[in-house]
Amino acid sequence: MKLHTPRTRALGMHLILVLVTGLLASRLLIANQAPSSPAPTPAASAETAIAATATPWGGDYFPNTLLTDQDGKQVRFFDDLIKGKVVVINFIFTSCSDSCPLETARLRQVQKLLGDRVGKDIFFYSISIDPLSDTPAVLKAYSQRFQVGPGWQFLTGEFADVTELRQKLGLFIEGVDNGRSKDHNLSLIVGNQETGRWMKASPFENPWILADQLANTLHNWKQPSIGESYANAPEIRPPSNGEELFRTRCASCHSLGPMDGQGIGMRSIGPDLIGVTRQRDPAWLSRWIREPDRMLAEKDPIAMELFERFDKIPMPNLRMDDKSAQSIIEFLQAETDRQHPPVTPLAAGNEEPEHHHAIAAPDSAQGQTRVQ
Repeated sequence: MKLHTPRTRALGMHLILVLVTGLLASRLLIANQAPSSPAPTPAASAETAIAATATPWGGDYFPNTLLTDQDGKQVRFFDDLIKGKVVVINFIFTSCSDSCPLETARLRQVQKLLGDRVGKDIFFYSISIDPLSDTPAVLKAYSQRFQVGPGWQFLTGEFADVTELRQKLGLFIEGVDNGRSKDHNLSLIVGNQETGRWMKASPFENPWILADQLANTLHNWKQPSIGESYANAPEIRPPSNGEELFRTRCASCHSLGPMDGQGIGMRSIGPDLIGVTRQRDPAWLSRWIREPDRMLAEKDPIAMELFERFDKIPMPNLRMDDKSAQSIIEFLQAETDRQHPPVTPLAAGNEEPEHHHAIAAPDSAQGQTRVQ
């Protein structure tokens, strides 16, 4: 039988002490871990996850401002207009002679592209910053002049409340919004309140880009896209400075021929401008582009006729200089010549019949110019 030395006995006692200490510590730890609340059920866990990812831009951020629409109906900004919705919001005043008509015309194009989704899963709101003048009746007449469809509300409210809304939406700029109605932030804001995704956009933005943001991006691409073949894509020409100005400033209301939106409702606020440089004096056309508001104030006969003919929608003054106006005119001339080549005189002795390619006689929409 093997004898245990004092050294081995001491080592054994040490190991026993360590084991006993560990056992007591584990029991104490288990006793102190009694739950203060019952373990969450799967449903409670799901609710916690949703709360953790909820948008901060909810009812505790947006004021529930009382507004009145063009039909006299009172609504609350958060509860009735934006809660859980994909929206586009801009601020206008109906007497604006600058960019507000352009902005409204651009959004009308976006509405056309979105079709019947506007009013179902996408909503448009234009809120007046001039509530003293923009009564519901005035707003309704304004929307009718622009041929606005369903799903787009024009709203008014107390000036201080509307100012607070603009500040919350990031559409109020100190130093720019100085109380004079012609000075205000022109940006739009588009967003999905439920997901908390908000973006600013320019009123000069391409309408197809805005429509894509509202229909696809902000809906997290839940709707299937309808693809078209690249074989049907039009040829893209490098744009001139005049074409860039036309596409960003004029194309909200005007088309250039049947392939550019004429006849499909995209640009029916003003006339198609093919041939306008062959019908109007260049000096008159240049001034009309640069200062249409002054020409209307002076009661220029052509300007007044255009104003009456096109639903009294004023031609906006977009602060064009001489060079910009000339660039637009040159583009309009080049596009007219491209689509309708001018008649070339026959050479002497050529007995072939003469073929004329002049554009058709202008009708009420094409015979007048309203360039933006």
